[in-house]
Amino acid sequence: MSERHGVLETWPTGKDVTHFEDGVKYQQTIPENKNFARALRIADEQGITLSQPRAGVALLDEHIALLKVLEQECDLLPTTIDAYTRLNRYEDAAVGIQKSLEAGTSKLNGLPVVNHGVAACRHLTESLQKPLQVRHGTPDARLLAEISLASGFTSYEGGGISYNIPYAKRVTLEKSLRDWQYCDRLIGLYEEHGIRINREPFGPLTGTLIPPFMSHAVAIIEGLLALEQGVRSITVGYGQVGSLTQDVAAVKALRELSHDYFHQQGYDDYELSTVFHQWMGGFPEDEAKAFSVIAWGAAVAGMAGATKVITKSPHEAFGIPTAAANAQGLKASRQMLNMVRDQPFPACRAVDLEVELIKREVRAVLDRVFALGNGDIARGTVLAFEAGVLDIPFAPAACNAGKMTPVRDNAGAIRILEPGAVPLPDDILAMHHDFVAARASVERRPASFQMVVDDINAVSHSKLIGRPE
Repeated sequence: MSERHGVLETWPTGKDVTHFEDGVKYQQTIPENKNFARALRIADEQGITLSQPRAGVALLDEHIALLKVLEQECDLLPTTIDAYTRLNRYEDAAVGIQKSLEAGTSKLNGLPVVNHGVAACRHLTESLQKPLQVRHGTPDARLLAEISLASGFTSYEGGGISYNIPYAKRVTLEKSLRDWQYCDRLIGLYEEHGIRINREPFGPLTGTLIPPFMSHAVAIIEGLLALEQGVRSITVGYGQVGSLTQDVAAVKALRELSHDYFHQQGYDDYELSTVFHQWMGGFPEDEAKAFSVIAWGAAVAGMAGATKVITKSPHEAFGIPTAAANAQGLKASRQMLNMVRDQPFPACRAVDLEVELIKREVRAVLDRVFALGNGDIARGTVLAFEAGVLDIPFAPAACNAGKMTPVRDNAGAIRILEPGAVPLPDDILAMHHDFVAARASVERRPASFQMVVDDINAVSHSKLIGRPE
Protein backbone atom coordinates (compact mmCIF):
# COMPACT_ATOMS: atom_id res chain seq x y z
CA MET A 1 0.00 0.00 0.00
CA SER A 2 2.93 2.35 0.59
CA GLU A 3 3.97 1.75 -3.03
CA ARG A 4 0.52 2.46 -4.49
CA HIS A 5 0.78 6.25 -4.53
CA GLY A 6 3.76 6.24 -6.87
CA VAL A 7 2.20 3.59 -9.12
CA LEU A 8 -1.08 5.50 -9.48
CA GLU A 9 0.75 8.72 -10.36
CA THR A 10 2.35 7.23 -13.49
CA TRP A 11 -0.72 8.09 -15.62
CA PRO A 12 -3.74 10.38 -15.00
CA THR A 13 -6.28 7.54 -14.88
CA GLY A 14 -4.50 6.28 -11.77
CA LYS A 15 -6.63 8.76 -9.82
CA ASP A 16 -9.65 6.58 -10.67
CA VAL A 17 -8.40 3.94 -8.21
CA THR A 18 -7.07 6.12 -5.40
CA HIS A 19 -9.46 4.48 -2.96
CA PHE A 20 -8.88 0.71 -3.00
CA GLU A 21 -12.20 0.14 -1.21
CA ASP A 22 -14.06 1.49 -4.24
CA GLY A 23 -12.74 -1.39 -6.35
CA VAL A 24 -13.72 -3.89 -3.65
CA LYS A 25 -17.26 -2.50 -3.50
CA TYR A 26 -17.57 -2.66 -7.27
CA GLN A 27 -16.30 -6.25 -7.42
CA GLN A 28 -18.91 -7.17 -4.80
CA THR A 29 -21.67 -6.12 -7.23
CA ILE A 30 -20.53 -8.49 -10.00
CA PRO A 31 -22.90 -11.47 -10.43
CA GLU A 32 -21.48 -14.91 -9.59
CA ASN A 33 -21.91 -16.10 -13.16
CA LYS A 34 -19.36 -13.49 -14.30
CA ASN A 35 -16.65 -14.58 -11.87
CA PHE A 36 -13.77 -16.26 -13.69
CA ALA A 37 -12.54 -18.36 -10.76
CA ARG A 38 -16.02 -19.73 -10.13
CA ALA A 39 -16.43 -20.75 -13.79
CA LEU A 40 -13.10 -22.57 -13.73
CA ARG A 41 -13.89 -24.32 -10.45
CA ILE A 42 -17.23 -25.61 -11.75
CA ALA A 43 -15.70 -26.75 -15.04
CA ASP A 44 -12.93 -28.58 -13.20
CA GLU A 45 -15.46 -30.32 -10.95
CA GLN A 46 -17.54 -31.39 -13.95
CA GLY A 47 -14.59 -32.42 -16.12
CA ILE A 48 -15.47 -29.91 -18.85
CA THR A 49 -12.96 -27.99 -20.99
CA LEU A 50 -13.96 -24.35 -21.45
CA SER A 51 -12.98 -22.27 -24.50
CA GLN A 52 -11.47 -18.80 -24.57
CA PRO A 53 -10.13 -16.75 -27.51
CA ARG A 54 -7.68 -13.88 -27.58
CA ALA A 55 -9.12 -10.52 -28.70
CA GLY A 56 -8.54 -6.82 -28.31
CA VAL A 57 -8.84 -3.58 -30.33
CA ALA A 58 -8.16 0.06 -29.51
CA LEU A 59 -11.61 1.65 -29.33
CA LEU A 60 -13.98 0.73 -26.53
CA ASP A 61 -17.21 0.44 -28.54
CA GLU A 62 -15.44 -1.60 -31.21
CA HIS A 63 -13.94 -3.84 -28.53
CA ILE A 64 -17.35 -4.39 -26.91
CA ALA A 65 -18.85 -5.24 -30.31
CA LEU A 66 -16.02 -7.71 -30.95
CA LEU A 67 -16.49 -9.47 -27.62
CA LYS A 68 -20.26 -9.64 -28.08
CA VAL A 69 -19.67 -11.59 -31.29
CA LEU A 70 -17.22 -13.94 -29.56
CA GLU A 71 -19.41 -14.27 -26.46
CA GLN A 72 -21.90 -16.28 -28.50
CA GLU A 73 -19.27 -18.96 -29.19
CA CYS A 74 -16.97 -19.08 -26.14
CA ASP A 75 -17.22 -19.80 -22.42
CA LEU A 76 -14.73 -17.22 -21.16
CA LEU A 77 -13.87 -13.80 -22.56
CA PRO A 78 -10.49 -12.07 -22.97
CA THR A 79 -9.32 -8.54 -23.27
CA THR A 80 -5.95 -8.50 -24.95
CA ILE A 81 -3.91 -5.40 -24.09
CA ASP A 82 -2.04 -3.39 -26.74
CA ALA A 83 1.74 -3.50 -27.10
CA TYR A 84 2.31 0.11 -25.99
CA THR A 85 0.51 -0.46 -22.71
CA ARG A 86 2.54 -3.62 -22.16
CA LEU A 87 5.66 -1.44 -22.21
CA ASN A 88 4.05 1.29 -20.05
CA ARG A 89 4.15 3.66 -23.04
CA TYR A 90 0.80 5.26 -22.30
CA GLU A 91 1.52 8.40 -24.36
CA ASP A 92 2.01 6.24 -27.47
CA ALA A 93 -1.17 4.33 -26.65
CA ALA A 94 -3.02 7.66 -26.50
CA VAL A 95 -1.73 8.51 -29.97
CA GLY A 96 -2.90 5.08 -31.14
CA ILE A 97 -6.38 5.75 -29.80
CA GLN A 98 -6.52 9.08 -31.64
CA LYS A 99 -5.34 7.50 -34.90
CA SER A 100 -7.93 4.77 -34.46
CA LEU A 101 -10.67 7.37 -33.99
CA GLU A 102 -9.54 9.18 -37.13
CA ALA A 103 -9.36 5.96 -39.15
CA GLY A 104 -12.59 4.51 -37.76
CA THR A 105 -10.83 1.25 -36.97
CA SER A 106 -8.21 -0.05 -34.56
CA LYS A 107 -4.62 1.05 -35.07
CA LEU A 108 -3.49 -0.85 -31.97
CA ASN A 109 -3.19 -4.60 -31.37
CA GLY A 110 -5.26 -4.54 -28.19
CA LEU A 111 -7.32 -2.44 -25.79
CA PRO A 112 -5.35 0.25 -23.88
CA VAL A 113 -7.14 -0.25 -20.57
CA VAL A 114 -4.95 2.20 -18.64
CA ASN A 115 -5.75 5.01 -21.06
CA HIS A 116 -9.49 4.31 -21.11
CA GLY A 117 -9.68 4.31 -17.31
CA VAL A 118 -12.09 2.81 -14.80
CA ALA A 119 -15.42 4.33 -15.87
CA ALA A 120 -15.01 3.28 -19.51
CA CYS A 121 -13.78 -0.20 -18.57
CA ARG A 122 -16.70 -0.70 -16.17
CA HIS A 123 -18.95 0.02 -19.11
CA LEU A 124 -17.09 -2.77 -20.94
CA THR A 125 -17.46 -5.35 -18.17
CA GLU A 126 -21.12 -4.45 -17.63
CA SER A 127 -21.86 -4.84 -21.36
CA LEU A 128 -20.91 -8.54 -21.34
CA GLN A 129 -22.42 -11.58 -19.70
CA LYS A 130 -19.46 -13.95 -19.37
CA PRO A 131 -16.35 -13.87 -17.15
CA LEU A 132 -13.66 -11.52 -18.40
CA GLN A 133 -9.88 -11.81 -18.15
CA VAL A 134 -7.01 -9.41 -18.88
CA ARG A 135 -4.39 -10.98 -21.21
CA HIS A 136 -1.31 -8.95 -22.00
CA GLY A 137 2.50 -9.42 -21.78
CA THR A 138 3.64 -6.73 -19.36
CA PRO A 139 6.79 -6.85 -17.21
CA ASP A 140 5.46 -3.99 -15.02
CA ALA A 141 1.71 -4.60 -14.85
CA ARG A 142 0.95 -2.76 -11.61
CA LEU A 143 -1.16 0.14 -12.88
CA LEU A 144 -2.89 -2.12 -15.40
CA ALA A 145 -3.81 -4.47 -12.55
CA GLU A 146 -5.13 -1.63 -10.40
CA ILE A 147 -7.38 -0.24 -13.12
CA SER A 148 -8.60 -3.53 -14.60
CA LEU A 149 -9.48 -5.12 -11.25
CA ALA A 150 -11.32 -1.99 -10.09
CA SER A 151 -13.16 -2.12 -13.44
CA GLY A 152 -14.61 -5.59 -12.90
CA PHE A 153 -12.20 -7.98 -14.60
CA THR A 154 -12.07 -11.16 -12.51
CA SER A 155 -8.93 -12.82 -13.88
CA TYR A 156 -5.42 -11.53 -14.49
CA GLU A 157 -2.82 -13.30 -16.61
CA GLY A 158 0.97 -13.26 -16.50
CA GLY A 159 3.90 -13.30 -14.11
CA GLY A 160 7.31 -11.88 -13.33
CA ILE A 161 9.08 -14.56 -15.38
CA SER A 162 6.61 -15.41 -18.12
CA TYR A 163 5.87 -11.76 -18.93
CA ASN A 164 9.49 -10.68 -18.86
CA ILE A 165 11.87 -13.33 -20.24
CA PRO A 166 9.89 -14.08 -23.47
CA TYR A 167 8.76 -10.46 -23.98
CA ALA A 168 11.49 -8.00 -22.97
CA LYS A 169 15.23 -7.68 -23.46
CA ARG A 170 16.53 -5.30 -20.80
CA VAL A 171 14.06 -5.51 -17.91
CA THR A 172 15.82 -7.05 -14.94
CA LEU A 173 14.27 -10.13 -13.44
CA GLU A 174 14.58 -8.57 -9.96
CA LYS A 175 12.32 -5.70 -11.06
CA SER A 176 9.70 -7.78 -12.89
CA LEU A 177 9.42 -10.28 -10.03
CA ARG A 178 9.05 -7.42 -7.56
CA ASP A 179 6.43 -5.66 -9.71
CA TRP A 180 4.46 -8.88 -10.07
CA GLN A 181 4.60 -9.45 -6.33
CA TYR A 182 2.74 -6.12 -6.16
CA CYS A 183 0.11 -7.42 -8.60
CA ASP A 184 -0.29 -10.65 -6.65
CA ARG A 185 -0.47 -8.80 -3.33
CA LEU A 186 -3.16 -6.54 -4.80
CA ILE A 187 -5.18 -9.63 -5.69
CA GLY A 188 -4.43 -11.02 -2.24
CA LEU A 189 -5.97 -7.87 -0.74
CA TYR A 190 -9.12 -8.39 -2.82
CA GLU A 191 -9.16 -11.99 -1.55
CA GLU A 192 -8.99 -10.72 2.04
CA HIS A 193 -12.14 -8.70 1.29
CA GLY A 194 -13.96 -11.80 0.02
CA ILE A 195 -13.30 -11.21 -3.70
CA ARG A 196 -11.81 -14.16 -5.59
CA ILE A 197 -9.67 -13.10 -8.55
CA ASN A 198 -8.15 -15.80 -10.76
CA ARG A 199 -4.42 -15.67 -11.60
CA GLU A 200 -2.94 -17.39 -14.63
CA PRO A 201 0.82 -17.64 -15.24
CA PHE A 202 1.56 -17.59 -18.98
CA GLY A 203 2.43 -21.18 -19.85
CA PRO A 204 3.70 -21.14 -23.46
CA LEU A 205 6.61 -18.73 -22.78
CA THR A 206 8.14 -18.14 -26.24
CA GLY A 207 5.82 -20.74 -27.74
CA THR A 208 8.71 -22.26 -29.71
CA LEU A 209 9.80 -25.84 -28.96
CA ILE A 210 9.51 -25.34 -25.21
CA PRO A 211 10.27 -28.55 -23.28
CA PRO A 212 7.36 -29.24 -20.90
CA PHE A 213 9.61 -29.44 -17.85
CA MET A 214 10.88 -25.87 -18.33
CA SER A 215 7.44 -24.29 -18.79
CA HIS A 216 6.15 -26.34 -15.84
CA ALA A 217 8.98 -25.13 -13.61
CA VAL A 218 8.13 -21.51 -14.46
CA ALA A 219 4.39 -22.04 -13.95
CA ILE A 220 4.94 -23.63 -10.54
CA ILE A 221 7.30 -20.84 -9.44
CA GLU A 222 4.83 -18.17 -10.50
CA GLY A 223 2.03 -20.08 -8.79
CA LEU A 224 4.01 -20.19 -5.56
CA LEU A 225 4.85 -16.49 -5.79
CA ALA A 226 1.14 -15.73 -6.20
CA LEU A 227 0.10 -17.96 -3.31
CA GLU A 228 2.74 -16.28 -1.16
CA GLN A 229 0.94 -12.95 -1.66
CA GLY A 230 -2.53 -14.28 -0.87
CA VAL A 231 -3.87 -15.35 -4.26
CA ARG A 232 -6.13 -18.41 -3.99
CA SER A 233 -7.25 -19.22 -7.56
CA ILE A 234 -4.36 -20.39 -9.77
CA THR A 235 -4.52 -21.56 -13.38
CA VAL A 236 -1.27 -23.15 -14.52
CA GLY A 237 -0.75 -23.26 -18.27
CA TYR A 238 0.99 -25.21 -21.00
CA GLY A 239 1.51 -24.59 -24.71
CA GLN A 240 0.81 -27.41 -27.15
CA VAL A 241 3.93 -28.97 -28.67
CA GLY A 242 2.08 -31.20 -31.14
CA SER A 243 3.03 -34.65 -29.82
CA LEU A 244 -0.13 -36.32 -28.55
CA THR A 245 1.69 -38.44 -25.99
CA GLN A 246 3.80 -35.58 -24.66
CA ASP A 247 0.92 -33.08 -24.59
CA VAL A 248 -1.41 -35.39 -22.66
CA ALA A 249 1.39 -36.31 -20.27
CA ALA A 250 2.35 -32.67 -19.79
CA VAL A 251 -1.14 -31.59 -18.72
CA LYS A 252 -1.37 -34.49 -16.29
CA ALA A 253 2.11 -33.87 -14.87
CA LEU A 254 1.50 -30.12 -14.53
CA ARG A 255 -1.55 -30.60 -12.35
CA GLU A 256 0.10 -33.26 -10.18
CA LEU A 257 3.35 -31.34 -9.76
CA SER A 258 1.56 -28.09 -8.92
CA HIS A 259 -0.39 -29.76 -6.14
CA ASP A 260 2.79 -31.42 -4.88
CA TYR A 261 4.79 -28.20 -4.69
CA PHE A 262 1.93 -26.08 -3.37
CA HIS A 263 1.28 -28.56 -0.56
CA GLN A 264 5.00 -28.94 0.10
CA GLN A 265 5.21 -25.19 0.70
CA GLY A 266 2.30 -25.29 3.12
CA TYR A 267 -0.60 -24.19 0.92
CA ASP A 268 -3.86 -26.12 1.08
CA ASP A 269 -6.55 -23.45 0.72
CA TYR A 270 -6.42 -22.81 -3.02
CA GLU A 271 -8.21 -23.70 -6.27
CA LEU A 272 -6.12 -25.15 -9.09
CA SER A 273 -7.08 -25.36 -12.75
CA THR A 274 -5.16 -25.87 -16.00
CA VAL A 275 -5.10 -24.15 -19.37
CA PHE A 276 -3.95 -25.63 -22.66
CA HIS A 277 -2.84 -23.18 -25.36
CA GLN A 278 -3.47 -24.29 -28.92
CA TRP A 279 -0.38 -24.32 -31.14
CA MET A 280 1.61 -21.10 -30.59
CA GLY A 281 4.15 -21.50 -33.39
CA GLY A 282 3.96 -20.77 -37.09
CA PHE A 283 0.61 -21.50 -38.74
CA PRO A 284 -0.23 -22.60 -42.28
CA GLU A 285 -1.48 -19.73 -44.45
CA ASP A 286 -4.15 -21.93 -46.01
CA GLU A 287 -7.29 -21.60 -43.85
CA ALA A 288 -8.36 -25.22 -44.27
CA LYS A 289 -4.96 -26.36 -43.03
CA ALA A 290 -5.13 -23.85 -40.17
CA PHE A 291 -8.48 -25.31 -39.08
CA SER A 292 -6.79 -28.70 -38.86
CA VAL A 293 -4.19 -27.31 -36.44
CA ILE A 294 -6.94 -25.65 -34.38
CA ALA A 295 -9.09 -28.78 -34.20
CA TRP A 296 -6.10 -30.92 -33.22
CA GLY A 297 -5.33 -28.56 -30.35
CA ALA A 298 -8.92 -28.64 -29.14
CA ALA A 299 -9.04 -32.44 -29.28
CA VAL A 300 -5.85 -32.82 -27.25
CA ALA A 301 -6.99 -30.22 -24.69
CA GLY A 302 -10.27 -32.04 -24.20
CA MET A 303 -8.81 -35.53 -23.99
CA ALA A 304 -6.03 -34.36 -21.67
CA GLY A 305 -8.59 -32.92 -19.28
CA ALA A 306 -7.47 -29.28 -19.36
CA THR A 307 -9.90 -26.94 -17.60
CA LYS A 308 -9.62 -24.36 -20.38
CA VAL A 309 -8.27 -24.10 -23.91
CA ILE A 310 -7.03 -20.88 -25.52
CA THR A 311 -8.12 -20.98 -29.14
CA LYS A 312 -6.56 -19.75 -32.35
CA SER A 313 -8.12 -18.48 -35.58
CA PRO A 314 -7.64 -19.53 -39.21
CA HIS A 315 -6.06 -16.10 -39.81
CA GLU A 316 -3.19 -16.85 -37.42
CA ALA A 317 -0.57 -16.74 -40.17
CA PHE A 318 -1.59 -13.21 -41.18
CA GLY A 319 -1.91 -11.33 -37.89
CA ILE A 320 -4.90 -10.05 -35.93
CA PRO A 321 -8.03 -11.96 -37.03
CA THR A 322 -11.41 -10.51 -37.88
CA ALA A 323 -14.24 -11.13 -35.42
CA ALA A 324 -15.71 -13.65 -37.84
CA ALA A 325 -12.44 -15.57 -38.20
CA ASN A 326 -11.94 -15.58 -34.42
CA ALA A 327 -15.45 -16.96 -34.00
CA GLN A 328 -14.71 -19.65 -36.59
CA GLY A 329 -11.74 -20.83 -34.54
CA LEU A 330 -14.01 -21.03 -31.51
CA LYS A 331 -16.68 -22.96 -33.41
CA ALA A 332 -14.16 -25.48 -34.72
CA SER A 333 -12.77 -25.90 -31.22
CA ARG A 334 -16.21 -26.28 -29.65
CA GLN A 335 -17.22 -28.96 -32.15
CA MET A 336 -14.11 -30.97 -31.30
CA LEU A 337 -14.43 -30.40 -27.54
CA ASN A 338 -18.02 -31.65 -27.69
CA MET A 339 -16.98 -34.77 -29.61
CA VAL A 340 -14.23 -35.75 -27.16
CA ARG A 341 -16.01 -34.66 -23.96
CA ASP A 342 -16.80 -38.21 -22.93
CA GLN A 343 -13.54 -39.63 -24.24
CA PRO A 344 -10.74 -39.06 -21.73
CA PHE A 345 -7.42 -40.25 -23.06
CA PRO A 346 -7.17 -43.97 -22.23
CA ALA A 347 -4.58 -45.40 -19.86
CA CYS A 348 -1.36 -45.58 -21.82
CA ARG A 349 2.09 -46.83 -20.86
CA ALA A 350 3.79 -44.30 -23.13
CA VAL A 351 1.95 -41.43 -21.45
CA ASP A 352 2.78 -42.78 -17.99
CA LEU A 353 6.47 -42.96 -18.85
CA GLU A 354 6.40 -39.42 -20.20
CA VAL A 355 4.65 -38.16 -17.05
CA GLU A 356 7.36 -39.68 -14.88
CA LEU A 357 10.10 -38.23 -17.09
CA ILE A 358 8.60 -34.72 -16.92
CA LYS A 359 8.24 -34.99 -13.15
CA ARG A 360 11.87 -36.00 -12.69
CA GLU A 361 13.03 -33.16 -14.93
CA VAL A 362 10.92 -30.55 -13.14
CA ARG A 363 12.08 -31.71 -9.72
CA ALA A 364 15.73 -31.62 -10.77
CA VAL A 365 15.35 -28.01 -11.87
CA LEU A 366 13.18 -26.78 -8.99
CA ASP A 367 15.34 -28.48 -6.36
CA ARG A 368 18.26 -26.39 -7.62
CA VAL A 369 16.12 -23.20 -7.69
CA PHE A 370 15.09 -23.71 -4.06
CA ALA A 371 18.65 -24.48 -3.05
CA LEU A 372 20.01 -21.35 -4.74
CA GLY A 373 17.44 -19.19 -2.99
CA ASN A 374 17.92 -20.85 0.38
CA GLY A 375 14.15 -21.19 0.59
CA ASP A 376 13.35 -17.80 -1.02
CA ILE A 377 11.73 -18.72 -4.34
CA ALA A 378 12.05 -15.20 -5.82
CA ARG A 379 15.75 -14.93 -5.00
CA GLY A 380 16.30 -18.51 -6.16
CA THR A 381 14.67 -17.69 -9.49
CA VAL A 382 16.97 -14.72 -10.13
CA LEU A 383 20.06 -16.77 -9.26
CA ALA A 384 18.80 -19.72 -11.32
CA PHE A 385 18.54 -17.60 -14.45
CA GLU A 386 22.00 -16.16 -13.77
CA ALA A 387 23.37 -19.71 -13.52
CA GLY A 388 21.45 -21.04 -16.54
CA VAL A 389 19.51 -23.47 -14.34
CA LEU A 390 16.35 -21.88 -15.69
CA ASP A 391 16.79 -21.29 -19.43
CA ILE A 392 13.97 -20.51 -21.85
CA PRO A 393 14.66 -21.31 -25.52
CA PHE A 394 14.59 -18.42 -28.00
CA ALA A 395 13.79 -15.76 -25.39
CA PRO A 396 15.12 -12.21 -25.94
CA ALA A 397 15.87 -11.34 -22.30
CA ALA A 398 19.50 -10.45 -21.61
CA CYS A 399 19.28 -12.29 -18.28
CA ASN A 400 18.36 -15.54 -20.04
CA ALA A 401 21.32 -17.79 -20.92
CA GLY A 402 19.83 -19.12 -24.14
CA LYS A 403 22.15 -22.12 -24.04
CA MET A 404 19.60 -24.93 -23.82
CA THR A 405 18.58 -26.03 -27.32
CA PRO A 406 15.43 -28.12 -27.92
CA VAL A 407 14.65 -30.33 -30.91
CA ARG A 408 12.02 -32.93 -31.80
CA ASP A 409 12.65 -36.64 -31.56
CA ASN A 410 11.59 -39.13 -34.20
CA ALA A 411 8.02 -39.24 -32.85
CA GLY A 412 7.64 -35.45 -32.59
CA ALA A 413 8.18 -34.96 -28.84
CA ILE A 414 10.39 -32.09 -27.65
CA ARG A 415 13.81 -33.28 -26.46
CA ILE A 416 17.11 -31.61 -25.55
CA LEU A 417 19.84 -31.24 -28.16
CA GLU A 418 22.11 -29.12 -25.94
CA PRO A 419 21.31 -28.78 -22.20
CA GLY A 420 23.43 -25.73 -21.41
CA ALA A 421 23.62 -25.52 -17.61
CA VAL A 422 20.14 -26.93 -16.96
CA PRO A 423 20.75 -29.51 -14.18
CA LEU A 424 19.11 -32.63 -15.59
CA PRO A 425 20.42 -35.96 -14.24
CA ASP A 426 22.94 -37.80 -16.38
CA ASP A 427 20.61 -40.68 -17.15
CA ILE A 428 17.93 -38.27 -18.39
CA LEU A 429 20.43 -36.41 -20.56
CA ALA A 430 21.53 -39.77 -21.99
CA MET A 431 17.89 -40.55 -22.76
CA HIS A 432 17.48 -37.23 -24.62
CA HIS A 433 20.69 -37.92 -26.54
CA ASP A 434 19.39 -41.32 -27.61
CA PHE A 435 16.01 -39.88 -28.67
CA VAL A 436 17.70 -37.30 -30.88
CA ALA A 437 20.26 -39.80 -32.23
CA ALA A 438 17.45 -42.13 -33.29
CA ARG A 439 15.90 -39.37 -35.37
CA ALA A 440 19.25 -38.42 -36.86
CA SER A 441 19.77 -42.03 -37.89
CA VAL A 442 16.38 -42.22 -39.62
CA GLU A 443 16.99 -38.94 -41.43
CA ARG A 444 20.58 -39.89 -42.29
CA ARG A 445 22.01 -36.58 -41.14
CA PRO A 446 23.89 -35.43 -38.04
CA ALA A 447 21.96 -34.09 -35.06
CA SER A 448 22.51 -30.35 -35.43
CA PHE A 449 20.94 -26.91 -35.13
CA GLN A 450 19.59 -27.33 -38.67
CA MET A 451 17.12 -29.84 -37.24
CA VAL A 452 15.93 -27.14 -34.81
CA VAL A 453 15.40 -24.63 -37.62
CA ASP A 454 13.51 -27.24 -39.64
CA ASP A 455 11.30 -28.04 -36.64
CA ILE A 456 10.45 -24.38 -36.06
CA ASN A 457 9.16 -24.07 -39.62
CA ALA A 458 7.54 -27.50 -39.88
CA VAL A 459 3.90 -26.86 -38.89
CA SER A 460 3.59 -23.87 -41.21
CA HIS A 461 4.74 -26.29 -43.92
CA SER A 462 2.07 -28.85 -42.98
CA LYS A 463 4.33 -31.16 -40.96
CA LEU A 464 5.16 -31.62 -37.30
CA ILE A 465 8.76 -32.83 -37.58
CA GLY A 466 11.15 -30.85 -39.78
CA ARG A 467 12.29 -33.72 -41.98
CA PRO A 468 14.69 -32.96 -44.82
CA GLU A 469 13.05 -33.01 -48.25
